[in-house]
Amino acid sequence: MTLLAAATTTPAPTLTPTLTPTTPPGVLDLERLEPRFGARVHGVDLSRATDDQVRAIRTALAEHKVLFFSGQHDLHPDSQVALGRRLGEVTESHPVVPGVDEEHPEIYALDSAQGGFADVWHTDVTFVRRPPLGSVLRAVVLPPTGGDTQWADLQLAYESLSEPVRRLADQLVAVHDGTREFGYYLAQREARTTWEGEQFQALVPIEHPVVRVHPETGRRGLFVNPGFVSHLKDVSDAESRYLLDLFYAQITKPEHIVRHRWSVGDVVMWDNRSTVHYANRDYGDQRRVMHRITLRGDQPIGPTGA
Repeated sequence: MTLLAAATTTPAPTLTPTLTPTTPPGVLDLERLEPRFGARVHGVDLSRATDDQVRAIRTALAEHKVLFFSGQHDLHPDSQVALGRRLGEVTESHPVVPGVDEEHPEIYALDSAQGGFADVWHTDVTFVRRPPLGSVLRAVVLPPTGGDTQWADLQLAYESLSEPVRRLADQLVAVHDGTREFGYYLAQREARTTWEGEQFQALVPIEHPVVRVHPETGRRGLFVNPGFVSHLKDVSDAESRYLLDLFYAQITKPEHIVRHRWSVGDVVMWDNRSTVHYANRDYGDQRRVMHRITLRGDQPIGPTGA
């Protein structure tokens, strides 16, 4: 397993301080990749993790945003779902895509042979009122080369903006629309899946603050992504395009990114409230299959409390 990470940008000192305690020492063997972004976790078997380890993993997820585990060969569909239930509430696979099979409606199978790839920067399922808290992704079938995944730190991206631009971002609202990615699929499929008790007959755009205050740490981060954000509310089309391009360029600066080269047995968890990710589609017609579960989240809240 190879992870590549670059140096971080020093955050401005006037920003909201971290409120969550750090991961309890001695419970997890953590190898930090950056001061507050990305960590490898050594010595944990996720299929047999103790309660203390699960609690520490949950704390580390908010603190480090992306956690990498290798050698998880005993994890399978049943135990992946069981692990998710120990970390939080597990959602259905997706608002419009059914689970991998009838026994596992919680597992979203990303199978490249069936169009299951995500080669655009995105945060999972932001086009609903309560986007997921986080995701747990397991490698099932890998191509011989390619197929890396990259994550970017939305909090660091916000903190490294100039102070006047941060003030502007704090006031903005983004419109998230799943139609571009999933509208055609929804229109072609007669059966409907359920997400948090709701059947999605159509994908209605929803508004979220451009800057999200993390409910556990209190840190602010940009909460926009090119996969699902259609425009900014109450600004002109030109202003919307320019501002979103500015935010996306900031988010995807190399020093804000960590990249993972997958091996079979790898599991990655990420905090969906503070990251975006991108799955490299550089493996031609080779097959790549990943199994993902998501944890139930809360409604995003901005700096103004809305």
